[in-house]
Amino acid sequence: QVQLVESGGGLVQAGDSLRLSCVASGRSFSSSALGWFRQAPGKEREFVGGNKWRGGSTYYADSVKGRFTFSRDSDKNTVYLQMNSLKPDDTAVYYCAAGRAAGSIRDPSGYDYWGQGTQVTVSS
Repeated sequence: QVQLVESGGGLVQAGDSLRLSCVASGRSFSSSALGWFRQAPGKEREFVGGNKWRGGSTYYADSVKGRFTFSRDSDKNTVYLQMNSLKPDDTAVYYCAAGRAAGSIRDPSGYDYWGQGTQVTVSS
């Protein structure tokens, strides 16, 4: 059974940093697309960052470019999202996802597996 489990969310102040982790179990995702998405109340789920395979190019949403860093450790089957200079607009539930992403890496419908999400709240 494939599982993705996120951790690392919390309540922080604007300008602080957080590091999210997502551990995958049940199979290896070293050759799969891995990504982070987020969803704020009343908004659609949006792509934050990710890449299609280990060593491939990493892509970010414009809103987080330069502040967030995506990384993956295939040996540990784990992906990370280092979030610096957090803003109140970053407040959302953050999800990790894995799958084929045959189309755009930014399209959530291309992912087969999702974690349960971790809440990130940034106060002003």
